[in-house]
Amino acid sequence: MRTSRRSLLTALLAGGLSPELMALGLPGFAADAPELAPLRGLSGEALDAADVAIEGRLPAGLSGRYFRNGPGLMQRAGKRYRHWFDGDGLLQAWTLQDGRASHRARFVQTEKFRAEQEAGRFLLPAFGTAIKAERPVRGPDSVNVANTSVLLQGNSLYALWEGGSAYELDPATLATRGVKAWSDELRGMPFSAHPKVEPDGTVWNFGSANGRLAVYQIGADGQVRRHAVLDVQAPAMLHDFAVSQRHLVFLLAPITMDWAAVRAGQSTLEAMRWGASQPTRVLVIDKGDFSKHRVFEMPAAHVFHFGNAWDDGRLLRVDYVQGVPLPEFNAAAEQMMRGERPTRADATPRVLEIDLQTGRLSVTARSEAVEFPVVDPRVVAHRHRFVWYPTSVDTGGRWGFNGLMRLDIESGARERFSFGNDVVVEEHVMVPKPGNTKEGEGWLVGMGYDVKRRRSFLSVFDALHLAGGPLTRAWLPYAVPYGFHGKFYPT
Repeated sequence: MRTSRRSLLTALLAGGLSPELMALGLPGFAADAPELAPLRGLSGEALDAADVAIEGRLPAGLSGRYFRNGPGLMQRAGKRYRHWFDGDGLLQAWTLQDGRASHRARFVQTEKFRAEQEAGRFLLPAFGTAIKAERPVRGPDSVNVANTSVLLQGNSLYALWEGGSAYELDPATLATRGVKAWSDELRGMPFSAHPKVEPDGTVWNFGSANGRLAVYQIGADGQVRRHAVLDVQAPAMLHDFAVSQRHLVFLLAPITMDWAAVRAGQSTLEAMRWGASQPTRVLVIDKGDFSKHRVFEMPAAHVFHFGNAWDDGRLLRVDYVQGVPLPEFNAAAEQMMRGERPTRADATPRVLEIDLQTGRLSVTARSEAVEFPVVDPRVVAHRHRFVWYPTSVDTGGRWGFNGLMRLDIESGARERFSFGNDVVVEEHVMVPKPGNTKEGEGWLVGMGYDVKRRRSFLSVFDALHLAGGPLTRAWLPYAVPYGFHGKFYPT
């Protein structure tokens, strides 16, 4: 299953490539949706808050670092990105210790970011914005924005973007060290933004390009154990996957690339086509032997994020969030980047069950508006009971989530909390309580934005008692652009 770096790259890449500041008016950005103000972005500056104001008390056992990543710079020289996915990566670090909290944020110093920061304008095409290249595009890392998620291994923090390499940073200072190569033969290979980390530290991940899928197994020590490239007709966009005891699970949506549209000047995202009448293919790969895989079919479904998966050898269960078809999502994202409230298009929870013996598939659907599902990190790739999500509770036409939800996928019971419509809630992660082994015993930690105060905050909840409201809120003296994903690492 091992091949040379040159053949791997050829196979994959052939054919493609302070509140005051946030309140400033910007060309092309509306002012009638105040919850969208953080999407105005920053200008490349660093942010620091050494001693953050605490409302309530941080739990005594909650000590560690919470890293978050997301698009932070949206505009240069009067030109604004059209899509949320395009912004340069802003890496945030919260440090929680002895009842105190501090915050810092730094832009990932990618090759693209450094060149454009020096020039003061956009120089390279973006995923969702067609920009004429003024610098050579030698491969995905020429346009890598490192803006989606994070992974910490030892003394290395990685900023992740699904289209290219991970960028390595110093976890203490957030200084960028450079592009990460997991091995010489994997240098420059796409490394997805959603690696799955099992309780023993084993990391599973993938990368995709031009119909091919690279899969990786990496040890807790950061060494690559196995890798392979599979020709599975992967879709033009593949964001996340799930891992069970025995399998890697991908939902391959009917998304194809119109290369004629790319040659005519459209962005990569604009040139993607949604095949509404085509099936979503369910790819199940044997963790023990990547060459063994099966494909099932289900109606067309667009999925960004998975919660978890587990199997007993015969039944395979996968929970995920199903969104609207890609064209509708992209239209909403473009409205958001103009500061306009998009047409309501909710994503909702699903549980897929596959009988691996008979090939029968069944899907259980729910109606709550959610995204960014997370599970207790101690149950990744094992049978689980709970999934946590940001959720919308009676938000009307306003954009964004305003609450949190815990779903019991065994009983169907749910628990919710809403901040009301003056708060936008972002992804929260589950942090186990030290010394406790019961699933869900711990805290939910994440960020939010107060529309009236125009400030961002960190919130901490009892993960099994959301309805009681936050135990703590740590208030920043500034607003931070909305991020995508984060991870908490205890100390």
